[in-house]
Amino acid sequence: MSDDKDEAQDEVKLPQKTAPLPSKVAPDIQITEKNNWLIHMLFIRKEFSTCKKIIKSQLEETHNTCEYALYVQGMMLRSEAMIQESLESFQAAAMLNPNNIENLKQVGRSLYLLGRHKAALDIYTEASRINPDDPELLHNQGVCLVYLKEYKKAKTFFYKSIHIQQSEHAYIQLSKLHILQDDKDGAISVLLKSVEHFPENTKLLTALGLLYLNAGEIQKAFEYLGNAMTYDSENIDAIIGLASIMQDHGDYDVALTKYRVAASISPESNTLWNNIGLCFHGKKKLVAAISCLKRAYYFAPFEWKTAYNLGFDLPNYTRDHLLYTLEVLSNVVRYNRE
Repeated sequence: MSDDKDEAQDEVKLPQKTAPLPSKVAPDIQITEKNNWLIHMLFIRKEFSTCKKIIKSQLEETHNTCEYALYVQGMMLRSEAMIQESLESFQAAAMLNPNNIENLKQVGRSLYLLGRHKAALDIYTEASRINPDDPELLHNQGVCLVYLKEYKKAKTFFYKSIHIQQSEHAYIQLSKLHILQDDKDGAISVLLKSVEHFPENTKLLTALGLLYLNAGEIQKAFEYLGNAMTYDSENIDAIIGLASIMQDHGDYDVALTKYRVAASISPESNTLWNNIGLCFHGKKKLVAAISCLKRAYYFAPFEWKTAYNLGFDLPNYTRDHLLYTLEVLSNVVRYNRE
């Protein structure tokens, strides 16, 4: 027995062989998205110069296979008005991941900005197959259809977008669509519904007030334009709208006071200087009126109403500018044959 125990102890004490250590280090696996966090941080901070360097390095390293780098590159190019280049960048990102709806949206947006509305509509339609209930896609399809003069289809898409998600932009586009079809009552109805959902939205309140003003419903126009001014005291369209109401009632000095405020906000507004000129005309100050109307005509030479007002006032002041008057009135006929 003792001999057996000694043998067992000897067996236990035998040295064990260990596995050899690997002679090579594990290969470094390249991750195409490793700098996405840095690209995102620089982009939202608007540090574009540094962001471009990181993107360039990332794309060279990954042989143009980093989707997010291409996406951000497209966004930066478009912000710099390089629309065609941004389109190419978004298309490259979409080829890497055709199921990413954001890539397709940006491809469509760049096509839209290039004026290629049919091509943009095709891209939005393709993206809607991935998510048919995306309100932004429905809205964008409607906008493209408006440019293609398919108003009935456009209206359907806008209403679908609003049904899924209430949007001020969709309401504004719908109202513009009704105006294009000479349906002012329909436009007012749409905007009345919109202010129920967005009672403090100054764009909607101003648009509704101006529509009432054009329809001759002065009291309602004053109410909605006043509400818009309550929420945004520097709303240029609301200021001009309210001042024009006072101007129509012969309160030229009060109107000019409001126009002075508007001029400090938007000094290059054609409508503003046209109305100021008409105020001076009402006060029989023809020199000042012509000066303001000339400025308005300079800012918008294709605006026939300004040309008409200027052509009407010039002969009353002097006969020495008959050729200029003829040119101005010719533009009236050219741009508005009605």
